[in-house]
Amino acid sequence: MRPISHLALLSALLLSTTGLHAEPLAFSDSICTSPAQPIREQAYVPINGIEQWITVTGAACGNPVILFIHGGPGNALSPYADAIYAGWERHYTLVQWDQRGAGMTYAKQRPTEDVPLTVEQMRDDGIAVARYLQQHLGKDKVILMGSSWGSILGVHMAKARPDLFHAYIGTAQVVNARDNEAGMYGQVLALAQAAQDAPTVDKLTALGPPPWRDPRNFGILRRFDRKYEGLATDAPPKHWWQPAPFYATQQALADAEAADDYSYIQFIGMRGDGMFAKVDLPVLGTRFGLPVFLVMGEEDLLTSPAIARTYFDSLTAPVKSFTLVKRAGHDPNQAVLDAQWAILRDKVAPLLK
Repeated sequence: MRPISHLALLSALLLSTTGLHAEPLAFSDSICTSPAQPIREQAYVPINGIEQWITVTGAACGNPVILFIHGGPGNALSPYADAIYAGWERHYTLVQWDQRGAGMTYAKQRPTEDVPLTVEQMRDDGIAVARYLQQHLGKDKVILMGSSWGSILGVHMAKARPDLFHAYIGTAQVVNARDNEAGMYGQVLALAQAAQDAPTVDKLTALGPPPWRDPRNFGILRRFDRKYEGLATDAPPKHWWQPAPFYATQQALADAEAADDYSYIQFIGMRGDGMFAKVDLPVLGTRFGLPVFLVMGEEDLLTSPAIARTYFDSLTAPVKSFTLVKRAGHDPNQAVLDAQWAILRDKVAPLLK
């Protein structure tokens, strides 16, 4: 895809097999005229009062649809999806959605810091996106995949509207804010102590265990978490995290950084009172009306596999499975993608017949 100026980027262009249009997409009848029709679109779509950025890529309209719920919450996946999921589009129609306050959606309408994000609002956005995909692509249901922050949103969406989804695949599954944060702190501190890493031990001891009121503390811990995960995991290919040219203009990169900053504050809160502090998925209930598949990196320090396993064991679902991936941490690598693909092939595909 050739580089596009920021003005063009914000003009809500729709690039598809049917041509180039300047207006945003609307909820309408399916654009798929045959199962063999390829599709490649990117556009602003009106979702719950604002225009939100959605990309759709697939080799054939007849293929099942995967709706990816990115992490962060500000870390839009759309700039990297073509590289990370190369080849998947032959078998699935892949949908990336830049959530409210993230990526291209943030670039289109920048909220001020006093405009809050809420899990409930973003859950409803995600449900509206799924309903839009039903109509736009002519599907009864889509496959829901969420990772990290996206696993919080994914569970909320799956619990609220299981009828919209064939299955939920959660990767790096968050369960409970207090448990996950305390678990990360304890594990990282123990690793630093075992490694006789005095500088890290001193800094973590100075922070003290969570919960915290200083929004910088979570970011400090996350840096040490990445350090120790990196020692025990296989790195992903470097080209995965090079943004596609469309998203690599100077202005687009600045917008993405600003979106990350805004969403981080909304997530953590200025006094530890952001969206994350309220996350407690078990209180939503442990009975799911759709299949649930969890994928966890064995070395994940941010979202502990042990905490996720306890949550998983409490769940009732038509079908469920738990996959632990060796040499993988919180962020995806090739082993995680291979595990996700195996679930799609062996667990989800039979459900679609």
